[in-house]
Amino acid sequence: MAQWVEAGLWGLAGGGALVLGALVAWLVEVPRDVVAVVMAFGAGVLTAAAAFELVDEAERTGGLLATSVGFAAGAVVYVLANVLLARLGARHRKRSSNQPSESDQAGSGTAIAVGALLDGVPESVVLGVGLLGGGGVGVAMLAAVVISNVPEGLSSVAGMKRAGRGPGYVFGVWGAIAVAGGVSAALGNLLLAGASPQVIAVITAVAAGAILAMIADTMIPEAFERTHLYTGLCLTAGFLTAFVVERLG
Repeated sequence: MAQWVEAGLWGLAGGGALVLGALVAWLVEVPRDVVAVVMAFGAGVLTAAAAFELVDEAERTGGLLATSVGFAAGAVVYVLANVLLARLGARHRKRSSNQPSESDQAGSGTAIAVGALLDGVPESVVLGVGLLGGGGVGVAMLAAVVISNVPEGLSSVAGMKRAGRGPGYVFGVWGAIAVAGGVSAALGNLLLAGASPQVIAVITAVAAGAILAMIADTMIPEAFERTHLYTGLCLTAGFLTAFVVERLG
C-alpha cells in the first residue's frame, strides 16, 4: 500500500470518530455532564500529544527558532479564522447548547461547517506527515484525535439538534469532515514526501499551534461549563494518560 494511501486511511479513521460521536448523540440523549468530562479528558490527551509528539519532535528536527515561529503562526492563523467564523455564527459549534439556528443567524450553518473543518484539518495533516519518517502512525497522536473527536461529535450534534438542524445537515457536515480529514492526511504525506526536515518541522509546529489554540478556544469552554472545578482534574488525567502511552509506545 502506498504511504499516502495509508495516511489517508488514518486521517479518515480519525475523522470517523466525529461521525461516531454524532451518531450516538443523534440516537441517544447523552448526559451533558458525561460529554463534558470526556471533552476535558480529550483536551488533556490532545494537549499532551501536541507537546510530546509534535512540538518536541519539530524542535529536535528543525530547531528551536523554526519550531517557535511555526507554532506561533499556527495559533495566530487559527485564532484569526476562528474570530471571523464566530462573527458568522460558529462561536458555539462544539457546544451542546447556545448554537444559533439558521433563522437566528443566516449563514450560521455554513460557518459551523467551515469551523468544524478548521478544527479537524491540522490534526489530520500531522497524522499524514508523521508517516514520513518511515515508522508507523504516532499511537499517542492517533489516540488523542479519536478520544477528542468522539465528545466533539457528541456535544456539537446535541447543539445542532437543539438548534433545529436536520439529519441531512448534521451527517453531511460530519461525513464531509471525515472525508476531508482523510484527504488532508493524504495530501500532507504526498506533498511533503521530499521536503527537508526543517520544512516538515515548521508544518508540524504550525499544526501544533493551531491544535492548542483550538483546545483553549472550543474544547475547554464546553467542558468547563459543566464540570467547573473538576475540569482541571479531568484534563490532567487525559494529559497523563497520553504521556504514559507516548513513553511506553
